Amino acid sequence: MTSPAPHLRTPAHQVSPRARFWWAVRSGLGTLVLLVPQAAVAWFLPELARLMVLTGVATVVLGVAHLLVVPRLRYARHRWEVTGDAVHTLSGWLRLEWRIAPISRVQTVDTDRGPLQRAFGLSSVTVTTASSSGALTIDGLDADAAVTLAERLTRATEHLGGDAT
Repeated sequence: MTSPAPHLRTPAHQVSPRARFWWAVRSGLGTLVLLVPQAAVAWFLPELARLMVLTGVATVVLGVAHLLVVPRLRYARHRWEVTGDAVHTLSGWLRLEWRIAPISRVQTVDTDRGPLQRAFGLSSVTVTTASSSGALTIDGLDADAAVTLAERLTRATEHLGGDAT
């Protein structure tokens, strides 16, 4: 007789509320990156201008929808938690991904702050494990909270010893 699958609970902590604005700005910049070549083609190839205006309108409509919806969904769903024996993450906006990494499997802990993240006082923490599924990343953390989390995880793994394999 097989036992039922364990219930995955939602991790306790939300990311910083400022992450919504960071994700919105990234979305807006992505839309601009798509619009610039369309505008250039319309300008330099007038015979394609009508097509480029149509695709530009579609890009703007989809970009604005993405900008208004996705950051809210990501903020509502992104969660993280560190317990005495594991790192738990929940991420995604269209496809949700729960990840649990035992502390004993943690190999490295990194923080990352790109230019936009710095502008919003945010940071990401990446926990690399001895897993074929890859690293766990917690995006949109308050910069100070990210440093504290990285230090906590580093201390926790130092106490375990071994090589995390």
